[in-house]
Amino acid sequence: MAALFDKKYVFFGGKGGTGKTTCAAAFSLKASEMKKKVLLVSTDPAHSLSDIYDTSIGPKGAQLSDNLFAIEIDPEVEAKKYIEGIKRQLSGVVSNVVIEALQKQIDAAYMSPGSEEAAIFDKFIEIMESSEKKFDLVVFDTAPTGHTLRLLSLPKLLGLWINSLIEKRKNAVKLLEKASGVKNDDPVLRILQNRKNMFEKAWNILSDFRQTAFVFVLTPERLPIFETERAMQYLEHSGIKVAGVVVNGVIPQAAEGAFMNKRREVQNRYIREIHGKFKEKVLAEIDLLDEDIWGIDNLRRIAEML
Repeated sequence: MAALFDKKYVFFGGKGGTGKTTCAAAFSLKASEMKKKVLLVSTDPAHSLSDIYDTSIGPKGAQLSDNLFAIEIDPEVEAKKYIEGIKRQLSGVVSNVVIEALQKQIDAAYMSPGSEEAAIFDKFIEIMESSEKKFDLVVFDTAPTGHTLRLLSLPKLLGLWINSLIEKRKNAVKLLEKASGVKNDDPVLRILQNRKNMFEKAWNILSDFRQTAFVFVLTPERLPIFETERAMQYLEHSGIKVAGVVVNGVIPQAAEGAFMNKRREVQNRYIREIHGKFKEKVLAEIDLLDEDIWGIDNLRRIAEML
């Protein structure tokens, strides 16, 4: 786990309810107390960071301690901003008549599957670029696994799509130049090329294990194990190396009683399975605490186990 504190970007993901937000918050706190300047970013619509730190964070962000800052991205707000951005770009390259004709389709895109992921992806890139020199470490607390996998697959998927659009636009521009005899700086082609460059930069960051790490948080239960295994296989097949897993909610030996003993027995079986499947990628085991996790003091208790 110690090696993660030397990364530039650390992503915490996992099945909903496994404690990924708590782990991301505790990891960020520990890094900040190691004198690193840390930005903690949440893309989870539940906005649990504010609850954990018992303070209002929101999209404008907040300073939580001397070296720790946090921001909560609102997917719905970012999706609206994303659509408005598309409209602004179009207004510079097509006529008002065309924009009016496209208005309904553009507005419908706001409700389409993947619009929030695309918007959050743009926000990711914005944060990465703006935080590059301001912060030593940026920690991302991501939405549940399915959303996160779609988000991380965007650079490759959209990159292929953009390449196709660029080639088609280049052919159209060549025909136009041939017909008019005038060479033009095509604004549409420029926008597409800028998007392509942005996707390539994002992919280079996400796939560079020297500066970026992905950590999955799971509990010692059947479904989280299966989901984590599938997610890790998906990312690594896509070219993104997973740093490891954190096992959360482990019943401590001090917990007594017939019920706890039975639950511990079941957990131990799954913990053995986790170590068998993920081997050296098991970075830490975090005990189930005897109270709710919120506030700096309780987060420090979690941080000590990381």
